[in-house]
Amino acid sequence: MSRYRIDASDLQFAREFLANPVGYHSPGLQRVLNRMRGADWAYKYVLVIEKRHARWRLGKMPAKRGSAIEMVEGVVYTDLIEAERDIFRRRWRELTGQDLDRTLSAAQTGN
Repeated sequence: MSRYRIDASDLQFAREFLANPVGYHSPGLQRVLNRMRGADWAYKYVLVIEKRHARWRLGKMPAKRGSAIEMVEGVVYTDLIEAERDIFRRRWRELTGQDLDRTLSAAQTGN
């Protein structure tokens, strides 16, 4: 398991990702993404192409190589950028136990 833990000091990197999910990322955001994409998961979220450049579904790829991807029922995307943001939020919740949007809102208002 990774030693790095995501915490409140990483909210700036969450904001950075949500503003621009693709392309160049700062070293701090890259560290957060490396943790989120690390190897110590029971499964990893993946996007499964349903219709090229138009429709994606959310899947869970199990840790055991060769096992089938489990589709997350009811989760379909028509915007790839929004899909990336959603996966980031899901990973944040699983690593921190916090809803990212609520946490960002609370941090912005000082609550």
